[in-house]
Amino acid sequence: MHPAPSIIAFTTLSGAGFGLLFWLALGFPAVTGLAAFLWFALAYLLAVGGLAASALHLGNPQRALLAFSQWRSSWLSREACLSVAALLVMAVYGAALVFWGQRLRAFGWPGAVLCLATVFATSMIYAQLKTVPRWNHWATPALFLVLALAGGATLAGVTRIGTPLLLASGALQLVVWHLGDRRFARRGSTMATATGLGAIGTLRQFSPPHTGPNYLLKEMVYRVARKHALRLRALSLLFMALLPAVLLVLAPGAMAIALAALCHLAGVLASRWLFFAEAEHVVGLYYGAAPK
Repeated sequence: MHPAPSIIAFTTLSGAGFGLLFWLALGFPAVTGLAAFLWFALAYLLAVGGLAASALHLGNPQRALLAFSQWRSSWLSREACLSVAALLVMAVYGAALVFWGQRLRAFGWPGAVLCLATVFATSMIYAQLKTVPRWNHWATPALFLVLALAGGATLAGVTRIGTPLLLASGALQLVVWHLGDRRFARRGSTMATATGLGAIGTLRQFSPPHTGPNYLLKEMVYRVARKHALRLRALSLLFMALLPAVLLVLAPGAMAIALAALCHLAGVLASRWLFFAEAEHVVGLYYGAAPK
């Protein structure tokens, strides 16, 4: 699929923001007053910034409010509702820390759960799609959650938790790539199954469905060279997990934590670009795209 910059920014920034809010809800770091204000400002900047970026991908952004009405059937709508609930609950929790130095556990624990639920709902927007076999398995939501927790812990400076989570995210990313590669072919989807004409014999494409570019080709049919994908995989793994973990272990301190967080976010951006670029949608079969 075509990797849209707005969706890459959305999944990366909102995951880190809600991950940081999760740790703040549990008291990591244990801050009050101005320090608490700065931590919450960073978390909200990432979370709200990511959510705002997602609106740029809508065909008609003015109708974004309609997304809240379909929560019974749509993971996108559930994500919208959960994100607003998480931000409102954490706003009360953060205000108590900033203005009164009080940690309201009655808001902290529900806020933490809502933050993780928001990230899970985001992941399920993609994991539910049977039309994209590479995403349609358990490891997709698992990776989204672990990356949010790892990124949040790194931003919060909780090195004793962040370091193992970073390494776990790298290991899980390898699992996701292993499961995703050739998953499209293993599903058995072909031009014959896509058209339902396999019974009449071997099919071949006589002409493309459209004579010019269209929305489906722009959004759903995209190819990335294998050599470039492997190089980008290595770089994303290095920056997302290995380098931040080394920085947190060997050079503890505020500068190392900031650098580790920046490296992690850069690695996640590369990983998310691959997440979309390597995903094959079954609609590509109508355009002669052979499964890998």
